Amino acid sequence: MKISRRLFLVGGTAVTAIVLGDLNKPRRSWAQASSVNLYSSRHYDTDDALYDSFQSGRVNLIEAGASELIERIKSEGSNSPADLLLTVDAGNLWQADQDGLFAPVDSEILKQRIPANLRHPEGHWFGFSKRARVIYYNRDRVNPAELSTYEDLAAPKWEGRVLIRSSSNIYNQSLVASMIAAEGLDAAEAWAEGIVANFARQPEGNDTAQIQACAAGLGDVAIANSYYFARLAKSDDPADQAVVEKVGIFFPNQRRNQRGTHVNISGGGVLANAPNRDAAIAFLEHLTSDQSQTYFAEGNNEYPVVEGVELDPVLTSFGQFREDELSVEEYGKNQAAAIQLMDRVGWP
Repeated sequence: MKISRRLFLVGGTAVTAIVLGDLNKPRRSWAQASSVNLYSSRHYDTDDALYDSFQSGRVNLIEAGASELIERIKSEGSNSPADLLLTVDAGNLWQADQDGLFAPVDSEILKQRIPANLRHPEGHWFGFSKRARVIYYNRDRVNPAELSTYEDLAAPKWEGRVLIRSSSNIYNQSLVASMIAAEGLDAAEAWAEGIVANFARQPEGNDTAQIQACAAGLGDVAIANSYYFARLAKSDDPADQAVVEKVGIFFPNQRRNQRGTHVNISGGGVLANAPNRDAAIAFLEHLTSDQSQTYFAEGNNEYPVVEGVELDPVLTSFGQFREDELSVEEYGKNQAAAIQLMDRVGWP
């Protein structure tokens, strides 16, 4: 294994430690030409294949939540051993960049392999896998011909029928932020107000809980990320398979004059105080290889960002869809406005 790993909680004790290296040594002791020091909020065992296949050196890995990692890097300052930050959601990447954590990278490989709307315009961070935020429907209670757009779910016909998680969830914040960018603040607020009026129940639980509630008939439609449904589809649990049988997946906003389905990213960038900058850039480029894209995307049942990489069979079974080509940087830019908007309309 070319990985050393420690999971931790900032401000608390380690929750898990598998140590192939001493993190109690001076932080810069990690700076080696053959190593790259990665802070990641991705926690998928399949990502180990990404690290093992990195031919340029060893990957020293610390895992925690996005906010914990950002705060740790800030507190470590110029003494931080971290070369790279990987996390989920463009909103988190934007926040880390606002805190001055990333350094610009000028890599022809990254620019050629990753679409422009899925990376920072000046190379501060890059997307390496995609997740679609889609509509789910109860097959017994909704004809998919009734479905069309995110906007339509705010219509009176869906009153008491919509399941979605809380406004504190960054996936919803990014969705609303994308609407602000595409439609303007007033239209986005009117949509959010309509969604609140159409709640089937007060928001509770994660995305999986919304899909399960839809299957159980607690609501007729739900909004959740695509990979949660893929997890259920791959599960051997009969209860999960029963949910998959009950629920259909629908990609909204697909007509020619519509913007396409909202997508978000997992991604990362090289840190401003990286002791192994060249190795860190090499690692990011490594993540765009066809093999790595397969590993990276399958780690969380997501879509690869590089065109032509073969999809996971379960994702293929969901069908093709047209994506919103809005720059994901807009999610971060409009994040504060989205949160304020959601608070104004009473979205818990």
